[in-house]
Amino acid sequence: MNGLRVASLLAATMVTGLMAGIYGIYSNAFMPGLAKTDDKTFVGAFQAVDRAILNPLFLLLGFLGALVLTLLAGLLSLKEKALPWIAVAFVLYLVTMIVTIAVNVPMNDALKAAGDPNTIDVAAARAAFDEGKWQAYNLVRVVLSTVAFGLLGWALYLTGKSAAQP
Repeated sequence: MNGLRVASLLAATMVTGLMAGIYGIYSNAFMPGLAKTDDKTFVGAFQAVDRAILNPLFLLLGFLGALVLTLLAGLLSLKEKALPWIAVAFVLYLVTMIVTIAVNVPMNDALKAAGDPNTIDVAAARAAFDEGKWQAYNLVRVVLSTVAFGLLGWALYLTGKSAAQP
């Protein structure tokens, strides 16, 4: 059981870190890069990237996987010193998912529903999207998932430290 506990915690840490990185890349490179483009490029590129990221690998292993693996690590660590850190990481990542589902996804979907950038008023579609709001909520996701990643890393350290003690 100890091997499964450590493996689930390691996997949760890795996948949560991956998700923090994805949100961070959106915040630090993707959105600032798109901000410098014309309306047609912005709408078309954002739509294409949003369609591409909605794949089983990202959705099941990454987005949902981080939560499920953290829950599993917590359930397998009920009597361990690492449990509080895992529990807080779980809650923070859960809030990240709620923000994603409640704010970012509806905004993404509305921009995709606006239609083909070759046939719509792209300036109106971009203005309706509200880049500032999307970026602000994405920053919430960056911070929460990064802190969750750090907490899971600390839990992993505590788990290794307790295993090393006689």
